[in-house]
Amino acid sequence: MTDGSGLQAGLKNRHLSMIAIGGVIGAGLFVGSSSGIATAGPGILLSYALVGTLVVLVMRMLGEMSAANPTSGSFSAHADRALGRWAGFSIGWLYWFFWVVVLAVEATAGAKILEGWIPAVPQWGWALLVMVVLTATNLVSVGSYGEFEFWFAGIKVVAIGAFIVVGALAIFGVLPGAHTDKAGFGNLTEHGGFLPNGPGAILTGVLLVVFSFMGSEIATLAAGESEDPQRAVTKSTNSIIWRIGVFYLGSIFIVVCLLPWNDPSIKAQGSYVAALDSLGIAHAGQIMNFIVLTSVLSCLNSGLYTASRMAFSLGGRGDAPKSFAKTTSRGVPMAAIIASVVFGFVAVFFNYAFPDTVFLFLVNSSGAVALFVWLVICASQLRLRRIIERESPEKLVVRMWLYPYLTWATIALIVFVLGYMLTDTEGESSGRTTVLLSLLVALAVVAVSVIKERVRGGQAVTTAASDTDTETDKVPVN
Repeated sequence: MTDGSGLQAGLKNRHLSMIAIGGVIGAGLFVGSSSGIATAGPGILLSYALVGTLVVLVMRMLGEMSAANPTSGSFSAHADRALGRWAGFSIGWLYWFFWVVVLAVEATAGAKILEGWIPAVPQWGWALLVMVVLTATNLVSVGSYGEFEFWFAGIKVVAIGAFIVVGALAIFGVLPGAHTDKAGFGNLTEHGGFLPNGPGAILTGVLLVVFSFMGSEIATLAAGESEDPQRAVTKSTNSIIWRIGVFYLGSIFIVVCLLPWNDPSIKAQGSYVAALDSLGIAHAGQIMNFIVLTSVLSCLNSGLYTASRMAFSLGGRGDAPKSFAKTTSRGVPMAAIIASVVFGFVAVFFNYAFPDTVFLFLVNSSGAVALFVWLVICASQLRLRRIIERESPEKLVVRMWLYPYLTWATIALIVFVLGYMLTDTEGESSGRTTVLLSLLVALAVVAVSVIKERVRGGQAVTTAASDTDTETDKVPVN
């Protein structure tokens, strides 16, 4: 079965379910949460709740549009229809750029863990090996991607589930053989209060955690290659609330209850490793490293899939080389995958050759893309909702709550977060640097799209004039 564009429905419902769950659990949750806890204390829970609410609202809007029109281009295709070719082109390429940079970041993170286990192989060698293996997986078939992601995501889900259960038993003092002297609900308020660094730290925490949520939209891209796209999108959209509630808020709540927020081990070892170590669980660090490696591989696998499908969609709409829209007999967009991984390899090279210049620019200039994508999703939904209601209201099987008021409130919140990022001026990867560089790249891409449209429009006019002249030449003269 194909969807008419060459892609095949090779993803089973179990694949889609696990992709939807795993997409929410990024490696950033395991790696990045420690800095958020150090900044906001137990109040980081409010930061996660705020961003989680934002993601739920954005995903509801995306679910509404994708259930009505499932496509591998997802929000880029929706923006194309709702806002114009320039919007679909711009956000599609920015999203592709974001995931290509993520490939390099995650490949390097995975290589560091693997080099620690087997130092005989250099770090760059591990990064190369990981990229090659996952590229091969994506090139075989969409089913092989789905199968890999099913197991990667499954390990993450089981790991976080086990962490929450073990942590809860320790907090209540009923975990056999565990050191629970530091654990307890008192950690939420006893060490300088719930907001030890003041209410402003909640917003600073938002800046630190917002990017760990990127990936929740992957299920809507993958739905186009599933057995029942509309059902897959509806299911993943409706389950986003409990997924974020359990995996993010639940696990972070356990961390800040197991240890005082200012315990030095949280920053030194990472929040989850420090929490397990505090209970005296043997080999906690290595267990957590394995889970982080699984998350990294999952993120790499999904990142390559996502980048290639966005490139495929852009190619199909004439916004990328036409070869990107061609698929093999197994329904795999080979050119789109190879192009994405080549740029990923280039970014990996920059990470090793120019880490503090070129690669730092790439990371900073893609950092705010998540927020730009969410803004475009909101703007597209405002327009597309009216179009769907007018043309095919029966397709509105998922509806945004309190439309259009909650949509406007979400836009206001995203703009506020971007504005607050501009006040963060500390370090080479400060919020201001990230927003300004990301905005610079975004404006450059929009400029290219506008020029492209004018050239295309000019060619269309020329072609039309030429056709008219040809027809005139054919008219017999008396």
